[in-house]
Amino acid sequence: MWQQDYTPIAGSLGLSSLGAALPIFVLLILLGVLRKPAWVAALSGLGAALAVAVGVYGMPLGQTVSATLYGAAFGLFPIGWIVFTAILLYRISVDTGKFEIIKDSIGGLSEDRRLQALLIAFAFGAFIEGAAGFGTPVAVAAAMLTGLGFSPFYAAGICLLANTAPVAFGSIGTPIITLAGLTGLPLEKLSGGVGRICAPLSLFIPAYLILVMGRWKALRGVLPAVTVAGVAFAVAQFLVSNYVGPHLTDIISSLAAIGGLIVLLKVWKPSDTFTLEGEHNAHVPKKHPPMEVFMAWLPYLLLVAFVLTFQIKPVKAALDATTLAIPWPGLHNTIERMPPVVAQASGYGAIYNFNWLTAPGTACLFAAILSAILLGLSPRGFWKVLSTTSRQLALSELTIVSVLGLAFLMNYCGATATLGLAFAATGQLFPFFSAMLGWLGVFLTGSDTSANALFGNLQVVTAGRLDLNPILTASANSSGGVMGKMISLQSIAVAVAATGMKTSEESKLFRFTLGHSIFLATLLGLITMFYAYVMPQWMLQP
Repeated sequence: MWQQDYTPIAGSLGLSSLGAALPIFVLLILLGVLRKPAWVAALSGLGAALAVAVGVYGMPLGQTVSATLYGAAFGLFPIGWIVFTAILLYRISVDTGKFEIIKDSIGGLSEDRRLQALLIAFAFGAFIEGAAGFGTPVAVAAAMLTGLGFSPFYAAGICLLANTAPVAFGSIGTPIITLAGLTGLPLEKLSGGVGRICAPLSLFIPAYLILVMGRWKALRGVLPAVTVAGVAFAVAQFLVSNYVGPHLTDIISSLAAIGGLIVLLKVWKPSDTFTLEGEHNAHVPKKHPPMEVFMAWLPYLLLVAFVLTFQIKPVKAALDATTLAIPWPGLHNTIERMPPVVAQASGYGAIYNFNWLTAPGTACLFAAILSAILLGLSPRGFWKVLSTTSRQLALSELTIVSVLGLAFLMNYCGATATLGLAFAATGQLFPFFSAMLGWLGVFLTGSDTSANALFGNLQVVTAGRLDLNPILTASANSSGGVMGKMISLQSIAVAVAATGMKTSEESKLFRFTLGHSIFLATLLGLITMFYAYVMPQWMLQP
């Protein structure tokens, strides 16, 4: 059995930390400085992790390869599976023309720019984040706002800011599922922990959006709307994440916000007028019969129905019986973790759970197939959508597989533990830095899922060293990460492309979002500190 060594370079934690961080530095330089595509950076980072595992930590080659393949397998299923089926469902909606009806049904509710921003950038963007994620919500919502008459710059900037509240639960809970799989912490408790950190800020985000658009004067005219949107979203986010699970948190929260705003607009309208800088003549959304609108929303209603059905205890028990628990060959209990990371030397397990029937991606696939049938998509048409989705996601899936392979390898060779021991030096301030680590991870990778893969276990190791609640620090990683989404280069590139801006304006958009990103990430860090030291009993325990 091979034993982990957390100070392999001259017995120095500082020098060993620099070596352990080399794969992260590679990601940072390639993504942030050289602006290479995410898949190139991820593969390069994985190459650096392989070199560090073998050359610095002395990990046997067989276990190095096995740990990488274990991470890659987890990246493909359940993570890549969720992403693939979520985008497949979205593409069915687009290719059958139903998504245009969804857009019209939202865009036609109000002509006020502030209310359009709340409905589309905040609420509908969160819905798309929950259903698909991975850049889709910013692209769709920003294009919608531009079509309604927003200037491309404001459409892009507002959508990037609004895409903070839902990111941690995006793509049917993929970031939380990744975090649970990597850390071994209970999925339900991580979901609840992230909800408890994010919900207070979600309450504030709608008002913040309007303040950015037109300061206090603009906010004063729509206070009822921002209150309804914030309260509906935040309350639903808290309740669903804590008592249902991560899979439907965004979808139900966004529908609550949309529903609340629809009811409000039946009895209230803004008494003032508001003009947004750079706005232009808008496309007028079409009116559609109620049945057409219902059929347009049907794919996502089916998704909610399938996911909720899979959570019913008798159904869940029957489906769980089909799960295969596979001890990973050449890795399971062949590595020994050592103090001070664990109380005493113990084997490092590696069980791959192939929950092919209970995975959220499978529920999404059922929704996609049934939607295709009910919306009249022919078998040939379905195959075309399937092929298009496969080609569209090929590089994204490669990125996910590479990042998860990198993350698992860093865990099993001991590099993550080395970094955790180094971060323990921040002492009582570590809860604040937990959120900032997540923020940094999403800035680097553009994905809360990838940030959780990179730093999730580090948060748990450091919490153990400092006698902190690991649910809190791991949840802070995912929660802090949402504030890095608006400044990630991938998100900015998507927003620029969706609104037809020139690529030369990417730097302008980055400067616009940077200050907001730092401010909001700092607030999340302070919320984490509050749970750590003021009201620790309010946070779930492992």
